[in-house]
Amino acid sequence: MLIRFLNKIISKWKGHDYKIDHRVPFYYLVLLVLGRVIMLINGFLSGVSNKGVFFLSLRATIKARSKFKVGRSVTIARGCYIDALSEKGIWFGNNVSAGINTRIEGTGNLQTLGKGMRVGNNVGLGYDSFYGCSGGIEIGDDTIIGNYVSFHSENHVFDSLHIPIRLQGVNHKGIIIGKNCWIGAKATILDGVTLEDGCIIAAGAVVKAGVYKSNNVYGGVPAKLIRYREEEEEVYDAG
Repeated sequence: MLIRFLNKIISKWKGHDYKIDHRVPFYYLVLLVLGRVIMLINGFLSGVSNKGVFFLSLRATIKARSKFKVGRSVTIARGCYIDALSEKGIWFGNNVSAGINTRIEGTGNLQTLGKGMRVGNNVGLGYDSFYGCSGGIEIGDDTIIGNYVSFHSENHVFDSLHIPIRLQGVNHKGIIIGKNCWIGAKATILDGVTLEDGCIIAAGAVVKAGVYKSNNVYGGVPAKLIRYREEEEEVYDAG
């Protein structure tokens, strides 16, 4: 009975059919529901602008809350740190989840406000990942981000040999991730990257500045084209 009820509720929230494995123990589901109720209440009381059904862990930290806006059915897990201070703030669409220990920094240096971050609908941000948003980060709908992934939307200037690098400032190009992409675990995305729709980045890849064409698989250090995605191709394990 409980599983059927949860399947119905979760399917409504997510906007697609969702079925919990019948082998999940009853006590596990009860604890999960209790935890979610607490997160829902905390989200309601948080003062964060949302469109309803906002799950916020008691052990998450959100700074500059007026700059953080979320859609419907958004989850911020325990250990998350979100500093939304930036020009455009941090914006999450519907059905977005930020995994355990996700860290998002809207601004890297108080001398210049960062540009912020915009995340589309149905996006999963994996555990223990970092998003430096100084130069701006955009992530399209239906994209999956693996665990231990890092985004760095700025670069240090190092032209002079006579001035310490830390004093030469930074430049920003921003990072754009298209729709329906999959970024594997421990990948690093550097400033100036544009991933077109349907790209897959293999686990551990370092993606440097450039445009990565749609529906291709990239991997390596630095990331290069591995293969083209085709309808009848086997599923590639990106990690």
